[in-house]
Amino acid sequence: MNPDWEKLGKDVQHIVEDAVNSQNFSQLNKAITNTVNEAVGNIRQGLRTAEGKVNKEWNRKSYRWYGTDDNKQEKRGQYKKSEISAVQVHKAKVTTSKFFRKNAGVKAGGLTLTICGCIFNVGLGLAVLILCLVSLFLGGFPMGIRIALSILLPFLAMSAIMTGTGSHMLSSLKRYRIYIEALGGKTYCNIKELARLSGKSASFVVKDIRKMIAKGWFVQGHLDEENTCLIVSHDTYREYEEIKRQRLEQQKAEQLRIQQGADAVKKTAEQEHLQKVMEKGQEYICKIRACNDEILEEEISGKISHMEIIIQKIFDRVGADPASLEDIDKMMEYYLPTTVKLLEAYQSLNMQPVQGENIRSSKIEIENTLDTLNRAFEKLLDSLFEDVAWDVSTDISVLHTMLAQEGLAGNEDWKSKGE
Repeated sequence: MNPDWEKLGKDVQHIVEDAVNSQNFSQLNKAITNTVNEAVGNIRQGLRTAEGKVNKEWNRKSYRWYGTDDNKQEKRGQYKKSEISAVQVHKAKVTTSKFFRKNAGVKAGGLTLTICGCIFNVGLGLAVLILCLVSLFLGGFPMGIRIALSILLPFLAMSAIMTGTGSHMLSSLKRYRIYIEALGGKTYCNIKELARLSGKSASFVVKDIRKMIAKGWFVQGHLDEENTCLIVSHDTYREYEEIKRQRLEQQKAEQLRIQQGADAVKKTAEQEHLQKVMEKGQEYICKIRACNDEILEEEISGKISHMEIIIQKIFDRVGADPASLEDIDKMMEYYLPTTVKLLEAYQSLNMQPVQGENIRSSKIEIENTLDTLNRAFEKLLDSLFEDVAWDVSTDISVLHTMLAQEGLAGNEDWKSKGE
């Protein structure tokens, strides 16, 4: 954009703003006219100066590229200065319009609405004021004045809306230029930096940029997912998405690695605990077998042998299904130590040379307790196979259902038989 034209727009905007703020419009038209004339004169002088510089630069580059040879001079003449200038202007437009829209029409419309709105505000406002003063002087509002006010007031409101709309458009363009300057040639900028430079809050800037992107002011504009960064290039936004995708994959991989490590530690701890339980169980089984070897009575020896078999099957089940390890905690903490203690006590009583009434009654009590323990161990063993029994029952039920659906189950009521 030509800086003189930009200066002209800013000067006119400042004049209008000063008139609106001071509510003094007497010199508005004169000030704008003088500003425009001065700017036009500066622009013409600048064009003449630029033309001289272009001619001089053209002669210098032509001499460097083509020398002073007659043939080269003839070839050089094939290129016109206007064509070179057109190419340069075209490149500049492509570079600018790739990311940002010029918005010359928006600026012109904003200036037009603001200036026209201010002029109408002054004229209509004075007319309304005069009519009000006349009515005050007459002591009432005659019909003619009422009709005039009913016509003028809506137009005054419309002119005020025009002024506000134009001012809003110019303010948006001003912030738009601030955002572009903040980018500084980069294709991204932090929202906080834009908020600081524009004097607005971060939330306001985010909404403002969203509107500008929707209007196409930022041709390739994007906001990141967290609304913390403005990105004005499709390529940069794709890089941002790729980096974010890689970061998410790294986070997932790290979480998976941590989870796998925790699972490995847990699995190792479970295996160590299972190993300790199995070793401890074998110790109890060995102690029970040793006590049984010292006891000669066939009846109680049979009970102890049965107990040894049940306990061995319990530990075999736990070894095959470590998930059932928690189910034998009480057996490990109380029942087995108590059982071994009772058998050792029975063995000690049985070794006494004189079997009095107390010894005989104690031995009978221990024998009865062994029966109770055997029943408890049998129930524990059965409970460890509960999941297996449930799965088997489910499979059988599904099988019968499929056979019945295929007409292969006959006329038997298999459900009743199963029950």
